[in-house]
Amino acid sequence: MKKDLPSLEQDTSSSWSRRDILRAGGAAALAGIGGSLAAGSAWSAGAPHKLTFAWSAVAFCLSPVVVAQEKGIFEKNGLQVELLNWGGSTDQLLEALATGKADVGVGLIHRWLKPLESGFDVKVIGAAHGGCLRMVGVKDAGVTDWKQLKGKTIGVSDLNSPAKNFFAIHLAKRGVNIDKDVEWRVYPADLLDVAAKKGEIQAIADGDPNVYLIEKRNQGVFTEIGNSGIGEYKDKICCITGARGEFVRNNKPAAAAVVRSIIQASEYVAENPNEAAKLYAKYSPKVPVEDLRALLTDLTYHNHPTGNVLRSEVEYFARDFHTAGVLKKSTDPARFASHVTVDVLA
Repeated sequence: MKKDLPSLEQDTSSSWSRRDILRAGGAAALAGIGGSLAAGSAWSAGAPHKLTFAWSAVAFCLSPVVVAQEKGIFEKNGLQVELLNWGGSTDQLLEALATGKADVGVGLIHRWLKPLESGFDVKVIGAAHGGCLRMVGVKDAGVTDWKQLKGKTIGVSDLNSPAKNFFAIHLAKRGVNIDKDVEWRVYPADLLDVAAKKGEIQAIADGDPNVYLIEKRNQGVFTEIGNSGIGEYKDKICCITGARGEFVRNNKPAAAAVVRSIIQASEYVAENPNEAAKLYAKYSPKVPVEDLRALLTDLTYHNHPTGNVLRSEVEYFARDFHTAGVLKKSTDPARFASHVTVDVLA
């Protein structure tokens, strides 16, 4: 089902599957923070720390949040968590964190970087997974490869959506003028396939489960031409964990407990996608459990870096956004990443 943008690098030197590699990486990550996990156990022996965790219940990729709550992982790490289902914009979410309406939150890094550049006192402290954005082309329109997008119209759900930003950067890196060579047209997410069948657009850039469901109800109509979970981004983060700056500075043990909880819950999702799908199903009644399981299996839940690796990945994305003109010319990606990322496990 997955087809990479052709020029993205792929590792053919090993016979390991991507899942094997990520599993090994996840194990190494957990081993690397073993001391921090032990410290967390000692800290959690007292009264649980109460905090508010903002997330979007419609985002299946954030199932580790549900797992951490339902399986008692937050509690085991000394936390009493109130989940706040956030339906507003990313700017509003970051403002809620900065002003104390929530203590921590999760979301797509592609939506967070520009608002963070504007000065919100929010720090990136962890990550949940990688890969959940895809682009598909309409076969009958002759779009089966990114090179065939010139002169075509790409349907998106929002001109500032993570998928639009992600694939615009990819195309720009390959010499495509994203303002002149292609047109971006906005439609409601659940009508993107209708627009495609009417011939109004020749490709769709969006996230799962929407793209997955579009392909499912339109068998043979679309072909994947891009994916954020493979190629040069196969080991990169997608959804990140952020926390209010004051919360990180004044209660680092609690912030560390959040990071540990999401790491443990993400590993649970990676190893138990069927059980995770069942736990998340009540938040997504329109998507069958078997489809949720398939979607969860496809994401990189073993990929949840911390410390210097996390800072490096934030810098990587910041450089892409800087090159594409999303971040200001005066913003230095390295300094920006160092400013917004905090190693709470150190």
